[in-house]
Amino acid sequence: MADLTIIILTKNEEQNLKKCITSFKDVAQRVVLVDSYSTDKTVELARSLGAEVYEHQFENHAVQFNWALDNIDLQTEWVMKVDADEEFTPELADEIEQKLDMLPANVNGVILRRRVYFMGKWLKHGGKYPELLLRVFRVGHGMSEMKLMDEHLIVTDGDVTTFKNDFSDNNNKSLEWWINKHNWYSNKEVLDQQMKSDAVNGEESVEETSTSLQAKVKRFVKNHGYYSLPKFFRAHLYFIYRYYFRLGFLDGTEGKIYTFLQAYWYRYLVDAKLYECEKLGVKMEKQGALEATSSKRGGVTPNNRVTLIYGVYHSTEMAVAA
Repeated sequence: MADLTIIILTKNEEQNLKKCITSFKDVAQRVVLVDSYSTDKTVELARSLGAEVYEHQFENHAVQFNWALDNIDLQTEWVMKVDADEEFTPELADEIEQKLDMLPANVNGVILRRRVYFMGKWLKHGGKYPELLLRVFRVGHGMSEMKLMDEHLIVTDGDVTTFKNDFSDNNNKSLEWWINKHNWYSNKEVLDQQMKSDAVNGEESVEETSTSLQAKVKRFVKNHGYYSLPKFFRAHLYFIYRYYFRLGFLDGTEGKIYTFLQAYWYRYLVDAKLYECEKLGVKMEKQGALEATSSKRGGVTPNNRVTLIYGVYHSTEMAVAA
């Protein structure tokens, strides 16, 4: 068993949690959930599986994870962030148990390889595999960058290494949930773009610290390439790049659905909301937890009210929550 604490951020993850914790229960000395007041059986299930549970009001993923680092009394050498819909492959579990505590003192972070499943299919093309993510670091030598969208873990000093085996992102929830989640993400991304900043409050970000080189390149291309292109047109180009040039079509029907929704529909939705905000002179507010608001859709009324699914606009005349 590695000298490792695993932190999982949760909100209504009853459907995913058992397979997640079971995949590494014999690897980590400690498993901790930081829950955003779930209304299903997430907390009870976690405790039955041997995890500790803390509750903290959700602001965003970066704040939630950094709150955990500061408040759960970490006493292991290493800490790892795992999402509730993720799980270790047996090969990764063995690799972590055998290698983690043997790493040299100058190595403070570990990059892992993630495979993504969609509708039960492993997506091996379209730029989705492998995703290289820094997920493990020595306690006191890492954190989450304070970013509203696409936040990454960073190591503030020392070197990083890459393990060779995979962990999996394999969500058991429905396509409807996936669509609602990405609608929620789109509000966060609009606010992120409106703030015109990669990092919030001047905190360190992936560009200045040690993390996955892949993550750094993607961030640079997104900020200095993709967002310099015209709205709406860039969504067309991105889909063509992912589906044809990165061979997303080789993943069959599931790959076609995923690439269309994630690389075209989602990116087009972000542009549509950016366009609407600019046209109406409004600003997106910070997002709460995904399940925290209703899924109603409203429109523009004579007094300039604006409503979004899972979001809030700030109008020049009044702000109305969805």
